[in-house]
Order: sequence, then C-alpha cells, then structure tokens
Amino acid sequence: AGERPMSVFNASAANDIWGWTDVSTGREFALLCLKEGTAFVEITNTTNPVFLGTLPTQTVDSFWRDVKVHNDHAFIVSEAKNHGMQVFDLKQLLTVDSSDGPVTFENTAFYDKDVKNAHNIVINEDTGFAYIVGGKNSCDGGLHMVDISNPIEPIKAGCYGADNYTHDAQCVIYDGPDSRYLGQEICFAANADTITIVDVTNKTNPIQLSRTGYKDEGYTHQGWLSPDKKYFVFGDETDEKKYGHNTKILVMDVQDLQNATLAGYYLGPSKAIDHNLYIIDDLVYLASYRAGMRILRIKDYATADFEEIGFFDVYPDDDDPSYNGVWSVYPYFPSGTIIASGIESGLFVLSTQETTTTINTTGTDVPLSRRTQLRRR
Repeated sequence: AGERPMSVFNASAANDIWGWTDVSTGREFALLCLKEGTAFVEITNTTNPVFLGTLPTQTVDSFWRDVKVHNDHAFIVSEAKNHGMQVFDLKQLLTVDSSDGPVTFENTAFYDKDVKNAHNIVINEDTGFAYIVGGKNSCDGGLHMVDISNPIEPIKAGCYGADNYTHDAQCVIYDGPDSRYLGQEICFAANADTITIVDVTNKTNPIQLSRTGYKDEGYTHQGWLSPDKKYFVFGDETDEKKYGHNTKILVMDVQDLQNATLAGYYLGPSKAIDHNLYIIDDLVYLASYRAGMRILRIKDYATADFEEIGFFDVYPDDDDPSYNGVWSVYPYFPSGTIIASGIESGLFVLSTQETTTTINTTGTDVPLSRRTQLRRR
C-alpha cells in the first residue's frame, strides 16, 4: 500500500515527479516521469494508488524528463532529441475507467518553437508563463519564455541566455524585502556554477540583477525561496563527490536582489548527494538520492541552522554519493500527502506522523523530543 513499483508502469526508470489536484472534486494525482514517458496515478485513496495510463515520450526514451502543471494541464519536456514540450489536459483523468486497464494517452497540444529539447520546465502559475530551461532551447540553455495562459496554444514570449545554461529555477511575483522590485516577476536560477537572479517582467527585455558564485562549487542544481523571499535554499549536485563532505545544503541571502551573498550551509548526516528540494513554511522536503527523502526543520535561515526531523529511505543498502534512490518529491497536496519518485523503485505515497519515542537513526539510540516519521500511506 502506498507505492507502485516500476513493473506496474512497464518502464525501466523513473525521474521527476509533480502533482495535480482537481479543485472541483478534491481528487489527487501523481505525475511520474519515466524514461519512456509520463505516468498518471490517482492517489486520492492513498493506500490504493491507481495507475490510469501513460503519455509516451514525444520521440525517443530519455533519463531526463520534467513536468509542471498550470490551469489543469501538464507541461512536459525532456532531453530526448526533438522532444519539444508536450501539453496534456489533466481533466481527462477524471473519466478514465481503470477497470479497462491503463490508457495510452495522446498530446492535447504540442510546442516546439525554437525548442529541440530541454532539461527542465519552470512555471509561474501566478502569471501563466513557463520557462523552458537547459538543452537546445534557442536561448543558450537559459530562460526560454512561453505564454501558457491558453494552455493549448503556447506562444513564445521571450528569451534570456546572457548567463547561458540554466539547470532549474523558481520564478515568482516578487513580494520580498527589496522594495525596488515589488510586483515584478523575478526568476532565481540555478546556473551550473552560480545563483543568477533575473527580472523577467518585460519578456522582450529581461534584466540580470545579480550573478553569485560560492566557494567549493560543483554543479549548482536547484533551489527554493523561503516564504518571506529573504533566502534561497539550494543544492549542488556534485560537491559531495568532488570534495568528499556530507550532504550539503546552501543558503543564499537574497534580501538585496542586486547583491546576493552566501549566508551559510547545512551538512547532513550522510554523504548522499542532494537533488531537488521544496519548502513549505519552516520545512524543507529534500530528495537526497540514496539517502531517500529527508525532512529538515529550518531553525534559522541566516546561519543555515537546519535540523533533520524525518526521512524515508527507498535505497536501504547504503547512503553513498551515487545516483540511485529518490530523484524528487512533491509535498504540495492540500491533503498533506507527499509523493516521491524512486529511480529504480517507482512511486511512493507518504504521510507524516509526529512521534516522541526514541528512534534508532545511525546505530545509536537518540531520544528526540519531536521527530517526524514517514510512512507509506
């Protein structure tokens, strides 16, 4: 209960994951990216996830696929050759009769204007713009901007490639402490060796506000803003292997968008590689490859003072710095359900439970006054 192995999807590997909630019914769905396409699983009954079907890859298989959601549509990109961006109307899932077996879906729409392939897609749901990043996207791998306010008719809106390749980003309507940019649309981009902040309000004239590196960088991968927009928490995907330290999560002070500075970093309990992370209130939900999904409580952003309060491990053999285990997590369902993608193991549907018992975490009994246990739902 609460999981679906790769064999269910007739696929060889999983990668990214996202979620969708139908607001009219409250039904919840996992969107699981696979090497061969994208799988759709209803998780409303968390103990019995129902695999509804798959949208096959646009062209060929790829280990890198990414999906985001806007206006009840999924937008899917991949590093597969000539893949472009698939658009899929998620409302179709509401009428699938699962007793007939998984459905092979087709695109609702398709976009490939100056985009051959991409590593990732970023969506600002408040503005209705998507940012296709990485790969061959006509912007030197930077921010390829697409108006998706009408999901079935995407329109190219602009391009920013002055800092070249963007691996991932978060784009928001800015309501943080830097009053010069209130109400502007700002992208916080992980650009391989820097955090690069770009004002994309004017899609035809985006403006780089700052470009900030940091000591002992390996590959600046992905990150997420604190709720007050004062800090950007991010990971570096290769520094654990390159420098031999434990899992490292960095915090950039972005209160001055033109002068971001590194506030500090947190070291985890193992040497596993960090991957994607997302923030809700004072919690970081981190996909950490062989160390599984970790939950960190943020005690102080300014000093990068984090405390691990829970985890769920899908690769129990070890926590070595290698690319197996959990690729990504999605913690934003209204129900509180969390989903995670295991590269070799498939889909996990999880819940959290507070406990005050003693928990064995590293071979030593450590009494914790408050710790979150993750369970398959």
